[in-house]
Formats: sequence, structure tokens, C-alpha cells
Amino acid sequence: MSLLEVKGLKISYGGINAVKGIDLSVQQGEMVALIGANGAGKTTTLKAICGILGPAAGRVRYRGLDVTGAPSYALVEQGLALVPEGRQVFGRLTAQENLEMGAYARADASGIKTDLQRMYDLFPRLYERRRQTAGTLSGGEQQMLAIGRALMSAPKLLLLDEPSMGLAPLMVQRIFETIRKIASQGVTVLLVEQNAKLALEVSQRGYVMESGLITLSASSSALLNDPQVRQAYLGD
Repeated sequence: MSLLEVKGLKISYGGINAVKGIDLSVQQGEMVALIGANGAGKTTTLKAICGILGPAAGRVRYRGLDVTGAPSYALVEQGLALVPEGRQVFGRLTAQENLEMGAYARADASGIKTDLQRMYDLFPRLYERRRQTAGTLSGGEQQMLAIGRALMSAPKLLLLDEPSMGLAPLMVQRIFETIRKIASQGVTVLLVEQNAKLALEVSQRGYVMESGLITLSASSSALLNDPQVRQAYLGD
């Protein structure tokens, strides 16, 4: 069964059609990559899925329910979480306070405490920085924090928007190792990432988005070997 199903999604900014009627799906337990150039509509698509933007047309179904236009907070309560482009941590709060904010919709105090420790096990650097304000952390540490904050909501579906953006290669490698680990623990992931090679290497399936349209859809291995994809996105 599809955990997420998007049908005929259209999104407009004023007179600009940013997303022009796309279909995509994510199965329970999958990691799916959405790749494409800047301005293709990838981030806009994620924002519509998680309720930040209202679509002009089309439907979003999550866990079998029509959630088109549902507010973000309601979707978080249903287990859908976004790690936004540019991290967007709460700069004046400490690292630990940011993580605790991720669990704002939960009422299970013991579970929150357990998950907080799990975040520190997943990101030991955050434990070292737990009393430091998030605005003073490095870019890589802020990315860890943004992912940890989203995981504190106990998501069934995690949307990741450009997790490698602005990070040094060693930190990118570390972040993607963590993403693999998160997926192996049963969290379903929809990954938007400009580093197409990296995204396809960690995912099972992929979609290619160009100018607001899905132009290719296949297994990640097939896309990695597709001449058109290799030329356009893999530097061949």
C-alpha cells in the first residue's frame, strides 16, 4: 500500500505554474529520491505535501486518507515531518530545546525522553552541543539538529529537502550515512536532493523533475545507468 500518493498536483505562485500536474507515490518502508535542477519544483512539491502550500489542483493522500490542504500541524500529528531546505533551526534556543520542540505534538513523556536519548546516540555531536544555542552551531551540526528535531515527532514519513546543501564533503557523507540508518530503522523517506548521484545511491526508486513536471520514473539503479540522467545530472 502507498503510504503517500500524489495525483495531478498543480501549484501556482501568482501567474507562475511551478508544478504542472505531477503523480508520485512512496510505499511503506521505501526511500524515494526526487531529483532535478534548481527551480524544477521539488521544494514546492514537498511544501504542498506537508501542508505549507495549498495546491491549485490535484490530491495528496497519506496513509489512505485525503489530506489535500490539511494544515501542517495536523499532518505532523499524523506522522508526517519535513526537514526543510536551509535547516531553519530555532537559532536562539539550545540544541536540546530544538529537539524538544520537535516533540511538541506528543504527550508520551517517557517516549520523548527515550527518543531524545536516541537522537544523542544517533548524533553524538548534538549531545556535546546540547546546551549551545542552535544559531552558533556549524552548518553540519544544524543539519543534524534539523533531522533530529523532525525525528522527535516520531514520523512514519520523513521529507528531506536538500540535506547536503552548503555542507563540506565529509559532513555530507556523514549526513547520508545517518539517513541510511534512519531508513533501515523503518522510517519511510522522500528525499529531495540536488546531488543526484548520492540521492540515487541511497534510495530504491527515483523521480526526475524538470520545469514542474515528472519526466522520468524508475528504480534508482536504472536511473543511475540512464544516459539522459547521467548526462544531465551525474556529470557524464
